[in-house]
Amino acid sequence: MSAVTETAQAAKPARTVSLRGGATQKLLAFASLILLVLFFSLASENFFRFDNLIGIMLSTAVIGVLALGSTFVIITGGIDLSVGTVMTFSAVMTGVVISFWGLPIPFGIAGGILTGMLCGFISGWFVARMQIPPFIATLGMMMVTKGLALVVSGTRPIYFNDTPGFSKLAMGTILGIPYAVFVFFGLAILAGIVLNKTIIGRYNFALGSNEEATRLSGVNVRNWKIAIYAMTGIFSGIAGILMASRLNSAQPALGAGYELEAIAAVVIGGTSLSGGRGSILGTVIGALIMSVMTNGLRILSVPQEWQIVLVGLVVVLAVYADILRRRKK
Repeated sequence: MSAVTETAQAAKPARTVSLRGGATQKLLAFASLILLVLFFSLASENFFRFDNLIGIMLSTAVIGVLALGSTFVIITGGIDLSVGTVMTFSAVMTGVVISFWGLPIPFGIAGGILTGMLCGFISGWFVARMQIPPFIATLGMMMVTKGLALVVSGTRPIYFNDTPGFSKLAMGTILGIPYAVFVFFGLAILAGIVLNKTIIGRYNFALGSNEEATRLSGVNVRNWKIAIYAMTGIFSGIAGILMASRLNSAQPALGAGYELEAIAAVVIGGTSLSGGRGSILGTVIGALIMSVMTNGLRILSVPQEWQIVLVGLVVVLAVYADILRRRKK
């Protein structure tokens, strides 16, 4: 039996334990989501209206796609602070391909996704090959892509007014539900399959559980880590396309702060910042909690500064709950 096969099989028990250990957290997160919906529904009659619920789902789509990608990196015990600005840079490159170069929409989509993948690949290279801590490597990438988005666009938004059909990528509807929502849930299903049914998913958990043991088993942990960061970049690229389609423009100054909301959604969903445990379902629930909280507080006319404070407290409590679970183990 090859070392790779042995490692993949050894990762299965660790993955099973992590899934069982996160079941309680997912149940708590889902219960919290239901309670939030009930609370805001009772507090305001405007909350449970169809158009408001669609607005919640639409706002969840972009943050949710970013959070899906962040889940893979965080399970390895790393972090990616650049997902928000990579999203923006991918949107700008989509605009360059379509509006500046005059190429069809599919080429623009490919350009946005490839931009995100390249940025993720470079971040993964910094982390895996150059041994730069993930926090510093992705912080640097965040600053680089933030600057490049402004440079490439000339600090001005890139509009898609002359590109019929581009806005429908996110805002076209089926039974009143925007396409962006279907894209989000479709990607969530795909991400769940990748994480739980493929070898990259097994190695993902193995890297987070014990990277040194995985390396000693004969696995090229550096290459797999680069692949995981590149995959996170792909999700950021898709989020950038959805955001550009939703706004019908690529806004080069947008994106800062999105990475914090994405990471918050992942943590609230039960993924451990120490690595080795997490799930896509938990991340989806966490993203919905973030959107419901933001929307509900806005409807109740809570000042934006206090909204930020409350979200921050929720994230701290989620991290502390994870610390308590690890202490018990």
